[in-house]
Parts: sequence; structure tokens; C-alpha cells
Amino acid sequence: MSNLERLREIMKKESINYYIIPSSDSHQSEYVADYFKGREFISGFTGSAGTLLVGLDKAYLWTDGRYFIQAAKELLGTGIELMKMATPGYPSLEEWIKDNVKEDQVLGFDGRVVSVKQYESYKAIANNNKFKIVMDKDLLDEVWLNRPQLPKYKIFNHDESFCGKSTKEKLEEVRKHMINKEADSFILSSLDDIAWLYNIRGNDILFNPVALSYAIITRNEANLYIDLDKLTEEVKTKLNSQGVNIFNYNEIEEHVRTIKGTVLLDKNKLNAKVFSAISKEVRVIDELNYTTKLKAIKNETEIASMEKSQVRDGVAMVRFMKWLKENVGKEKISEISAAKKLTSIRAEGENYKGDSFNTIAGYKEHAAMMHYSATEKTDYELKEEGMFLVDSGAQYLDGTTDITRTFILGEITEEERRDFTLVLKSHIGLALAKFLKGTTGMNLDILARGPLWKYGIDYKCGTGHGVGFFLNVHEGPQSIRPIGDAAATVLEAGMVITNEPGVYKEGKYGIRTENTLIVEKYMISEESGEFYKFRTISYCPIDLDGIELNLLTFEEKEWLNNYHKTVFEKLSPYLRKDEIEFLKKVTREV
Repeated sequence: MSNLERLREIMKKESINYYIIPSSDSHQSEYVADYFKGREFISGFTGSAGTLLVGLDKAYLWTDGRYFIQAAKELLGTGIELMKMATPGYPSLEEWIKDNVKEDQVLGFDGRVVSVKQYESYKAIANNNKFKIVMDKDLLDEVWLNRPQLPKYKIFNHDESFCGKSTKEKLEEVRKHMINKEADSFILSSLDDIAWLYNIRGNDILFNPVALSYAIITRNEANLYIDLDKLTEEVKTKLNSQGVNIFNYNEIEEHVRTIKGTVLLDKNKLNAKVFSAISKEVRVIDELNYTTKLKAIKNETEIASMEKSQVRDGVAMVRFMKWLKENVGKEKISEISAAKKLTSIRAEGENYKGDSFNTIAGYKEHAAMMHYSATEKTDYELKEEGMFLVDSGAQYLDGTTDITRTFILGEITEEERRDFTLVLKSHIGLALAKFLKGTTGMNLDILARGPLWKYGIDYKCGTGHGVGFFLNVHEGPQSIRPIGDAAATVLEAGMVITNEPGVYKEGKYGIRTENTLIVEKYMISEESGEFYKFRTISYCPIDLDGIELNLLTFEEKEWLNNYHKTVFEKLSPYLRKDEIEFLKKVTREV
């Protein structure tokens, strides 16, 4: 509360009536460095997604369905009202501003952490309501006395033996697109796109191997804007050899001011502050970053590399599952210690560079919070009963993994068993999909939700997200969900996407079964054209102890048996004798 009150005092001093603090950084990243966690600092809400609006008397926090339960708990007693996104009875942030910010009032925010698209939305409302927008005030600097510094970790080259294409080759593809669009320049600000394009990786954001940076590509030049202290001689030499010029991070706005002609950019990714430096005479083409499209379709080398990392990750998951099943009730195991154990097992694997996100380890009702994160205060000890959801992944030089298993630790209720099986049916329904070229994630989402809808159950999140290649665990543009731009993206061969339906019952339990899939060509029909399918590339047993076999169809049992046969064949060559015997048991035919 003291942080919130200090902010209000500064707002009064600056004559600002309302101040917006989003979750993003200057690059519209989903996960951010500590320096940018101002929304968490002011509100106490620790989720990765949400926007805080502070008024002089009241404050509101908007977040999505993944965080409703968590946010309600963390905001308790703060005086901040939870606004549930995409929920009847709750206005959107824009609707609230339209209805409440009056003529001659002032709406403020730091333009570096607000996208152009969002700024334009606020600006349109401001013009209509006749209020003023101030976007050059970072009030957090005055409130946050011990604010963390911007990260200064060294970056490193990502070898072409893993990623399959040189920076020169990638730049050629980008420039072909620029020529096709008659563009003279391309401003790139999304960190994973820059890391992919220049074959570099960093450590500026926990779990995401990226570095704070910008890029400007022209027909003849490729510029990288980054803190020069992060560069080793090896990285400089490699970048220069690929035709990349290196400038200081803070030079971006100065260089943007010199752009002429036509520029490509993504208004959802570029921040309003940098955009404001573009001359009014420049023609702007707003589109999804072309690098995002290129990055989403993995090449043959990337796919082969990913397969190796997924097998290695599966071995770690089986070792964890064996340890958990054999030791729960015999030694003290908690949510936190179990997560640490899984990390330590993964760390023994080749090319391991860290976890790909903070492991979600939720026992019993904690698993009903989709993005639950255990603390010393909430840490449950595991018992020989109930269900334990573990959503985890790793960063390897040859791939990024993301997998969820719900483990049965002992006795469960008939309701829990039914819901566990329904989640499996939902998972299989999507995994078995065969679909016509041109199909989107929106078209396929019902395959996962259908089995749950029959029982009046739904989950308030998407069904699947793209996965990066030794990059962000959440990657666009593809997605499987009922609505949204990402869900309208056409699925193409080489795209990687997760399959993760679930059941979440507040105060009771949560269940999720998640694998990673790759889109592949299936067949060509003379009458209807080209068809695609999914191939599952995550390898870990699904806990047979939770399944009500009578609820599975013959086809679903066949899928489960075939999947477990594949898991055994892929993983057994890398396991010890006792581990192979365990794997035989947990992948037995049903």
C-alpha cells in the first residue's frame, strides 16, 4: 500500500489523474527483467500478464483467466479491484477509460513500455473525450527507490550446427520481403526475433535466452542496438562477418529519426516512444514482423535438433516420475523441493542451459491456479493421496521444451478420475487431428474442448501456444484458442505448438496434460488438396493410475498405447536397467 500511496503523491505533483503500468518492457516481452516489474512492485500481483491503472482514489488491475484465482488472493487488502478480462460484467481497460477519464483530465504512462497499437487506442479515446495523454513520465523511477538495474549479461553466438541457417541467409530472406513490400527499412524490437535473426542468445530475462536490443535492417545494412558491454570479441567478430553493424542500445531513437521512404514495423511490438521518433513524412507499413513468420517454421536442422532435446528431456521426466512415485510418503517432498529435484535432473543433460520457465508444481487445490508458483508460505508437503500437477520445461542449445504431467500420488475421488480421463480424451482429440491446408488454431480448438463441454466443463485459457527454438517458451504467431489474432494464424508444416487442455476446480484440484506437437504434411487429395497432421514430440508417460478406462473409446486407447510404445522406444536406450523396468510398467498397454 505504501508503494501505491507514494505513486499517488507523485501523480498529484505531476498533475496526472490516471497512470497505467503494464506488464511489458520496452520490447513488449511477455516475461521481463526485474527492472520492468513495476506493476508487481506497486500492486503485489506477481503474475506475468496484467495491466494496472492507478487513479488518485481507486486502482484497478486487469488480467486474464489464468490468473483470476491468484490475483484475487494477491490483491486482497490492497484496495486494488480485480477486473477479469473477457468476462461478462467487467469492462475492458479501454472501455473503462472511455467511461471514466473526463475532459481536461490527464492519463499518463511510460511510452517505452506501451506498444504503438495500445497507444493509438488510448489516443483515439483521448481525442473523443478531450483528455490529455502524457507518455514521457516514468513515475516508477521516483517511487522505486531501490529499483533493479538494467541487466548486463554477456551475449553469445548460437551455432549454425543447431539452428541451420546463417545470419546472412536470414537477412537475405528478410530483404526479399522488404523488396516485395517496397520498403526501405525494417525496425525490429521484439527480442526473440532479433536473437533468431542474428543467431545470438543472452540472459537478460530469466528463462528466456534473449538480450535487450533493437535492430534496423535496410536494403544494404543490418544494425544491432545493444549495450556494448554485453559483447565479447567473439560475438563482435561473428556479427561483423555476417554483415551486422553494432551500435549502443540508446542510439535507436537517433537512428530512427534518420529513416526515410517506407518503413516496415509491427505496431504490436514497437513501443510508442521509439515510434514517435519516426518522421511524419515516412510511410509506415504495419504488419506482423516477417521474422516472426520465418522463425515459426522450423527448418530441417532445427527439427532434428529439437527431436534430440525432446528425447533428452523425456529421459529427465521419467527419472523424475520414478523418483516421485517411489519416494512420496517415504521422505519429505514438497512442491518446491520436487521442482528443484526436476531441475537438478534436467541439468545433468547435454546442452542444458536452464529451465524454460518457472516450474509450476501444484499439489491438490494449488493446481487449480493455472500459473501457481509455490512460496515458503504456501509450499505443500506431498502425501500418498491426490494429484500433483507439474508444468515444466528446459532450455537446451538444441531446443526448448514444455511439458505438463499430472501425477497420481495415491487415492483419488471418482470425480478426479473422471476429470483426469476427460482431459486425456481432450488431449487425444487434438493430437489425432487431420486438417486441410489453411486451417487455423481457432478451427481446431473445439477438438480439445469438446469432450469437456459434454460435461459442462471449460478452461479459461488457450489450448496451445507456439514454442521457440532455444528461445521463448511462448512463441507466435500460431496459437490454438477460440478467439484472437494468433488463433486466426494458418498452421503450416514445421510449426511447433503445444496441446494442453485442462480442468481447474477452485479449492479442489487442477489437471493438465501437455505435449508439444509439430505440424507435418499428411496427404494430398486430388479432390480437396493438401492435408496436415500433428506429430507429438514430447516423450513422457501419461499416468495410467488416473484413467477411467471405460470412458475411453477404442481409438483413444489405441492412441495411448501407441504413444506409450513410442515413449518406451525413444527413451529406453538412455535409461538404466531399473529405470527401464519402471518405464515398462508405466507404459504398459491398456
